[in-house]
Amino acid sequence: MRVRHARGAAVVLTLGLALTACAQGTSDGGDDPGDDGTGTAGSGVTYDPEAELDGDFEIMGFGLGDEVATARFERAEEALGSGVSIQHVEGALDIQQFLTSVASGNPPEIIYTGREQIGSFASRGAIMPLTECIAGEGIEVDNFRENALAQVTFNDEVYGIPEFNTVQVTMANSDLLEGAGLTIEDVNGSDWDALSAANDAIFQGEGGNISVIGYDPKLPEFFPLWARSNGTDLISEDSRTAQLNDPAVVEALEYAVGLYEAQGGFGPVKAYRDTADFFGAGNQFATNTLGAMPMEQWYINVLNEESPDAPVAFDAYVGKDGTPLAYAGGSAWAIPTQGDNPEAACRFARVMTEVDSWIAAAEARIALRQEEGGTFTGILTGNTVADEAVREMIEPTGDEKWDTAIDAMYEANDYAFNYTASPADAEFKTAWEDAVNRVLNGQEDVQTSLDRAQEEAQAALDEGWEAWDEG
Repeated sequence: MRVRHARGAAVVLTLGLALTACAQGTSDGGDDPGDDGTGTAGSGVTYDPEAELDGDFEIMGFGLGDEVATARFERAEEALGSGVSIQHVEGALDIQQFLTSVASGNPPEIIYTGREQIGSFASRGAIMPLTECIAGEGIEVDNFRENALAQVTFNDEVYGIPEFNTVQVTMANSDLLEGAGLTIEDVNGSDWDALSAANDAIFQGEGGNISVIGYDPKLPEFFPLWARSNGTDLISEDSRTAQLNDPAVVEALEYAVGLYEAQGGFGPVKAYRDTADFFGAGNQFATNTLGAMPMEQWYINVLNEESPDAPVAFDAYVGKDGTPLAYAGGSAWAIPTQGDNPEAACRFARVMTEVDSWIAAAEARIALRQEEGGTFTGILTGNTVADEAVREMIEPTGDEKWDTAIDAMYEANDYAFNYTASPADAEFKTAWEDAVNRVLNGQEDVQTSLDRAQEEAQAALDEGWEAWDEG
């Protein structure tokens, strides 16, 4: 029986010295109306949700790629008013381009970035703390999920407004499970012995020629998930101490890598995995070439659209202690220091992430799904109130597998975790990803690789925190 306990590519920021001589600020406070020299809004800025705004407003890292983005953007555009002229720098955030713009004193008014970058940006003075913005615009931060807010909180101050939440669920081929005499519980991660046995039972191949992957643990990206399942984390709660060679972390990586080794090694599994039509009707579940894997929840929608009749089964990813788990990620809005229009940036961030905007986005997606004859499988926002409101808009599909998928997604979101922000977020992630990749590629054994990563990660953390603490 499941026990339920609620629990809350490498980028080296080479422009750090150009950005700041003191880790906690980038301005002399004399010329920037949005910065008083410490990265906070100075006396020239008043955040007021009723104020009429004007001026230029540049957004970097955000595009109107779908109806969910467009519905919210239209509300935010209306809230800014006709006096604000909006420009986009399309595409994902180019970190070097952004840092260059900050160093040159000409940053965009707002950026859309992965939450894992917030600590690095904040510690280098590239973005401002949002204490006054949150209070002035009335952003209801208590609505945000604890894990999402933690990832944008650096040194006890919020530096980003969270958007989407991304979590993992267990996805499996029900026909392959049944053929091997297994159930979804055998592959949801709760029993590592059972999972190993299921991997062996489902796998089909010989001599590096694979026809069916048994289980894909999705390394390196989900390594934090395997570590937490084994009762530990890759970093301490205060994000100051790396724990990459903790015995439980070592054991978790040895186990997960072993799932590949039982199938001939990571190389053959990845090569065969890459032949699948991952985003199309010929995906690995529709073609019966994958037994199971943990995967981000957005893939449920892909499967539902492209192969609604595929033999799929879903569950949360479950830790060894019986608790559902997910390693949460997602995006956030952050306001650069020295921006010319922080008032507009704050209002834009508020409206893009408020409950009514998410409801409007869900309505737009539901309408499109109805028009296409598809299923609305929900949206995870990082905002608990919005999540509850959107979930109430989901109609039962009448198909148990898709209803189960939606339930698994929301359960995973309720049990998601991640790490608080640090000044070496990017470097720390690079250290553990490189460590896992060295093992997968046969360059080093697990212990050696994680020992090396521990030294690299701790050096980056020590340097980052020392610069901040002494700044």
